[in-house]
Amino acid sequence: KYERSRLNRTACIAIHGCQCRICGFDFSEKYGPLGDGFIHVHHITPVSEITPGYRVNPESDLIPVCPNCHAMLHRTDPPLSPDQLIRFLKESDF
Repeated sequence: KYERSRLNRTACIAIHGCQCRICGFDFSEKYGPLGDGFIHVHHITPVSEITPGYRVNPESDLIPVCPNCHAMLHRTDPPLSPDQLIRFLKESDF
């Protein structure tokens, strides 16, 4: 069983910041102090594929995403890659 790590989450945010890497949303810009530091963290390698002994690299294995983008990444099985969702947003007329 893989346990999500607060240390990895903290390291991801320290490296990448709190802005969504998919759409650019920043909770602190929209909500001020209430939104400071709020962001979801997405595993590039799905948690279900993490094997015993795997060491998550917060810089390359995790990215900050807003809850909406995080949900959209997981709408398919396997999840969309961040690049696929970014392309989808750029190509859509929504």
